[in-house]
Amino acid sequence: MNPLLRGYAVHLRLERNNSENTIEGYLHDAALLEEFAVSRATPLKELTAADLHEFAASLRDLGIGARSQARVISGVRSFFRYLQLEHVIEENPAELLDPPRLTLHLPEVLSVEEIDAMVAAIPREKDEALRNECIIEMLYGSGLRVSELIGLRISRMNLSEGYMLVEGKGSKERLVPLSERAAALAAEWLEQRALLNVASADADILFLNRRGRRLTRVMIFYIVRQLAELAGIARKVSPHTLRHSFATHLLEGGANLRTIQELLGHESLTTTELYVHLDRRHLRATLDRHPLFRTK
Repeated sequence: MNPLLRGYAVHLRLERNNSENTIEGYLHDAALLEEFAVSRATPLKELTAADLHEFAASLRDLGIGARSQARVISGVRSFFRYLQLEHVIEENPAELLDPPRLTLHLPEVLSVEEIDAMVAAIPREKDEALRNECIIEMLYGSGLRVSELIGLRISRMNLSEGYMLVEGKGSKERLVPLSERAAALAAEWLEQRALLNVASADADILFLNRRGRRLTRVMIFYIVRQLAELAGIARKVSPHTLRHSFATHLLEGGANLRTIQELLGHESLTTTELYVHLDRRHLRATLDRHPLFRTK
């Protein structure tokens, strides 16, 4: 590996405290740039702003979509910030490198009635019914990511006080409140969980399968999708749909963006601002029922 990329990897891991998936993505972006530099017989640290704009154009020529282009360019900008931080370069040629404009994609949101229907659709005769209801309550009631849900630790939960310590992206921890219903379900589930033959490696993990091992991301997706189908929801529903619904319903209820940002564990408020667009869509739909706004 190029020494600059090796140093960059160490920086991402130790100083930025990024997750391994994030590090892999950034290194992939930097490797694409290195291939471009090699094709131009130019060392990475000597690439100019003009070279980088040509690199960005080459991504379009390769048929890479706008969203993927934006991700690669973000990685390239991060790499050059690192080079400047380490005094490998004096001027940052990527400073004015802008990503392509993205079409705003508003995430799917479920109504409270649809979420209630999913809970009501849980087959009560099955052993995992209680566990699955608790999973839905935590995804929607606390806005957890799937990775956060499957990594929940019993030792980091205070059910009597109604909060839990969640490990989010980049191993960053945050306190997340639990609804009374979710806390009560978790307490019931812990009693049922105690009857399982729990694997020693997962002794502190809250949600387990019938073999006593932690659930996988795929299993959570399957549970949510199956319950949506049983509830008669025709749209595509994922665990992230419940997280989006959590944030959107909070905003509709009057919560401010900063609070929602903290609850979701967003590093940047820009990410949270997506829900403003969702709320505006909700307001517009409400106004359309007013006589003055009805189309003739």
